[in-house]
Amino acid sequence: MTAPETDVTATEPDAEALRERALASLTTARSRTTLLTSCVEEPDLTAQHSPLMSPLVWDLAHIGNQEELWLLRAVGGREALRPEIDGLYDAFEHPRSERPSLPLLPPAEARGYAAEVRGRALDLLAAADFHGTRLTEAGFTFGMIAQHEQQHDETMLITHQLRKGPPALTAPDPEPGPLFPGPAEVLVPGGPFTMGTSTEPWALDNERPAHPVDVAPFWFDTAPVTNAAYLAFIEDGGYDSERWWTPAGWAHVRQHSLTAPLFWRREGSQWLRRRFGVTEVVPPDEPVLHVCWYEADAYARWAGRRLPTEAEWEKAARYDPATGRSTRYPWGDADPGPEHANLGQRHLRPAPAGSYPAGASPLGVRQLIGDVWEWTASDFLPYPGFTAFPYKEYSEVFFGSDHKVLRGGSFAVDPVACRGTFRNWDYPIRRQIFSGFRTARSESV
Repeated sequence: MTAPETDVTATEPDAEALRERALASLTTARSRTTLLTSCVEEPDLTAQHSPLMSPLVWDLAHIGNQEELWLLRAVGGREALRPEIDGLYDAFEHPRSERPSLPLLPPAEARGYAAEVRGRALDLLAAADFHGTRLTEAGFTFGMIAQHEQQHDETMLITHQLRKGPPALTAPDPEPGPLFPGPAEVLVPGGPFTMGTSTEPWALDNERPAHPVDVAPFWFDTAPVTNAAYLAFIEDGGYDSERWWTPAGWAHVRQHSLTAPLFWRREGSQWLRRRFGVTEVVPPDEPVLHVCWYEADAYARWAGRRLPTEAEWEKAARYDPATGRSTRYPWGDADPGPEHANLGQRHLRPAPAGSYPAGASPLGVRQLIGDVWEWTASDFLPYPGFTAFPYKEYSEVFFGSDHKVLRGGSFAVDPVACRGTFRNWDYPIRRQIFSGFRTARSESV
């Protein structure tokens, strides 16, 4: 295999610029956490709205506890503030279904604890020199903690979607744009490209290291699959025909009587959905949302296509045929702006399929970042040369065939926790997550 262009070249970051980036990332995350935990009354914070999710108050204190463990203790060498609660907020010690029965900190105490930790963490940041160890180099742990909080903010937003009752959150809809005029699919050229990264300073362990991957040419959807397209699958009896499903997928459909994406229901001739406490007609031009891997795979088979592999997805998202480089994002190396992608909970829904032309890849593929997480065909596996850092429970314990990879982020993902190399994973049955998909086909098909 001919080696492709190497990973994006990193420049030595300026200490003050790193400090400002870390401060902005931590502040943005905490503002969002505050919004998600202050818009409902205390009973909604302490209740478990689904056995799949923690009570919101658990997430709130867990955010503070992780910040204390990694910033105050591991980086700062400080004495533990509340060592007696470490076990309560260890995500691997207690499954989500058990967490409501634990002696959790009540909301006011959880807020106070998280605020005290944050104050001390900001003092640590003010004096940081960003050198010395892997934890401190380029502000890695500050970035890791900002990403961790934003990931739990996304989890809390999922809890809000599962919560019954009137709306608690509001946000403007995405700006309407002209209909996407481009082709339905593009040919991604074959050959090697650089997958993953060794230079992105805040990249997490499963994104590393950069390595060459050879991908055969393939056709790739220029936009995610829409509600209208998915409805055609439903109306054609997609959920009633075993031929489109894997054996495990078909067993899951029958066992749980699946007939449509989660939160959809039919009323007369209309399909409705519930979205953050609002019932509305399913918008035909939005990317389909809240489908599991089995549903995405079955639709792709029905359409005569398939789900892309993770390597295919990343090549379509990062490879620039004109230069042979793998860029940080589809549009280049610049950080995401509002013109590029629907990120950061600015909106509470995906934008219409084909939106954000400024965020398109060199081949014209749109919405690869933001809007909906996209299921791929691939199991969640380590890259060649993978090393767990800073703890194996972030990635290593999840590797294997039980989890499928999702890529690209959603409207619920903050830019700090989303890039062209970022990897998400979940069980193929999961539907409460903000998941959709796009399809591919081999060049010869």
